[in-house]
Amino acid sequence: MIYCIHEHLLIYAHMTRRALSDSSAAALADTFKVLGDTTRVRILDALSRAELCVADIARLVGLSESAVSHQLRLLRGTRLVRARRDGRQMFYTLDDDHIVGLLGQGLEHIEERAGHKTGGGR
Repeated sequence: MIYCIHEHLLIYAHMTRRALSDSSAAALADTFKVLGDTTRVRILDALSRAELCVADIARLVGLSESAVSHQLRLLRGTRLVRARRDGRQMFYTLDDDHIVGLLGQGLEHIEERAGHKTGGGR
C-alpha cells in the first residue's frame, strides 16, 4: 500500500513539472483552432511541398487570391507560415519542420483510424 502511494506521488510530481503553462495551453489551442479549417489545411499541404506565391496557392486550392491572402494572414499570425519578399512578389512557406510534422502525424492518425490509407500522404 505504501509503495502504491509513493508511486502515485512520484507520478504526480512528474506530471506537475511537465504541465503546460496557461499561455502555452492557449497558444496550442489557438494553433489547433487555425488547423481546424479545411481551406487552411489545404494551403498548408500545398506549402509543405513548395514555396508558393498567393496566385499559385489560389490556383491549387481553387480560391480567389483575396481569400487566400486572408487565410495566409491567419496562418502567419499563429506562426504556421512565413513570408519572403522577392521584389514585388511575396512567397510563402511553412514556418518550420514542426508544421510538416503536425500535418504528417495528423494524417497518420486519421489513416490509422480509418483502417486504410486515404491518399495524398507523406
